[in-house]
This record gives sequence, C-alpha cells and structure tokens, in this order.
Amino acid sequence: MTAVATSVLRDSSIITWRNLLNIRRIPDLLLGATVQPIMFVLLFAYVFAGSLGGAAYREFLIGGIFAQTVAFNAAFTTMGLANDLHKGIIDRFRSLPISRLAVILGRTTSDLAVNAITLVVMSLTGLLVGWRIHSGFASAAAGYLMLLLFAFAMSWVGALVGLLCRTVEVAQSAGLIWLFPLTFISSAFVPTGNMPGVLKVAAEWNPVTAVADASRELFANTVPATFPPPGGWPGEHSVLYAVLSSVAIIAVFAPLTVVRYRRVARR
Repeated sequence: MTAVATSVLRDSSIITWRNLLNIRRIPDLLLGATVQPIMFVLLFAYVFAGSLGGAAYREFLIGGIFAQTVAFNAAFTTMGLANDLHKGIIDRFRSLPISRLAVILGRTTSDLAVNAITLVVMSLTGLLVGWRIHSGFASAAAGYLMLLLFAFAMSWVGALVGLLCRTVEVAQSAGLIWLFPLTFISSAFVPTGNMPGVLKVAAEWNPVTAVADASRELFANTVPATFPPPGGWPGEHSVLYAVLSSVAIIAVFAPLTVVRYRRVARR
C-alpha cells in the first residue's frame, strides 16, 4: 500500500470516528434512521398485507424495506455534509494537512456504520412481523454485504447533493425529494410486472428493484402466489445487477463528489 493511500485511510478513519462520536453525543440522530423504517414495516405489514398476500407479503415486504431504508439514509449524508459546510467545519478541515478525499470518505464510512445499525434494527422488526431468513449462513451474509455496498454507494450520491446545497434547510428537502420516486418506482413494495408501460421498464432497471429482489433471493423469502415474477435481464440476474449498479454508482459519484468538494473548499 502506498504512502498516499495509507494517509487517506488514516485521515478518513479519524473523521469517521469524529462523526460517530457526534452520534454518541446526540443519539437522537439515529431516530430518523430507525423509527421511520420501523413505521414503514408496521404500516405495510398490518395495514396492506391483508390485501396483498398476508404472511407471504410480509416476507416480500422486508427485502423492499431493506432497499428503501439504506437508500433513504443517503439523506443523512446530505444533511451531515451540509451542516458541516454551514458551521464552517469544512473550512477547518481544509486548513489541516489531511487528504481532501478523507473528509468525504470519513462521512460516507460513518454513515455506513449507521446503515449497519439500521439493518440490525430492521431485521429484528422483520422477525417480529413474521419475516424469516430461509437460506444458509453464506447466502444471508452475502445479502447483508450487498445491502451495505448499496448503502455505501447511495451515500456518495447523498454527499454530492449535500455539497451542492447552499443551506441546511435546502439540504433537508433536496436530500429526500429525489429518493421518493427512486424507491417507490421499484419492486420495494409491489411487483414491477403490474406497472404500466414505461413505468414498468424504469422500475425493472431501477437499482432499488435489483437490491430488493436480490435481498429476497439471498434470504430465500417467499413471494405471494399472485405476484408476477421479476421480469427482464435485471430481474433474472438481480444479485449481479445489484452489485454492478452499486459499483457503477460509486465509480460515477465518488469522483464528482471529490471535484465538487475541491470547488467548495476554494471558495
């Protein structure tokens, strides 16, 4: 490992720890990452499950909730960076002899830890409503790793949005507004096969759909008999497409985020 890479990892680990200390000091920051998905699970499991497939729908639902939740947590990256910009903390980081990449990597890594906590909470909630993992240990572990990879990828999108926002108030809106169509035009809650025309194609190629379907496949969850199977190439190769989508998102948004950070730091 080169000296530059070692320096980046060291600096980013320090900033990661700083961000996690903020959560320990202000535990209310975890409420949004845990309470909201629990509410989604309970509402869909007990309000809609009776009309959509009962117990089988609850197993179908949890994979979608996993995908939606880690996607929505990108908003915390957005607001975290926007808050640091507003308070001048980014300027303080700029004055230190640390890598510019380390500031962003530290934020996305700390939010990855938050996503890990969220997945634990969601799994326990799923168990309470009847969700179970029917696959082996290796497949289940692969499912959680795939979800964390997608969470890490979405954090980079959230980081770019946060650096584009001029105020924390704007970040609160911008951090969520693009996530609603992304997560709801997918198979997170209903199968894509029942969607019309262009919406169906968009949903089939949506990375959230791939992650939701891949979660169900890796956890071997049942699907209501009335639901059509996933369609198209993404549906037939959901695990592969979920991984490729996550890697592609990181490859595109990580450089864009670093470029934007450099421009912000020069202002």
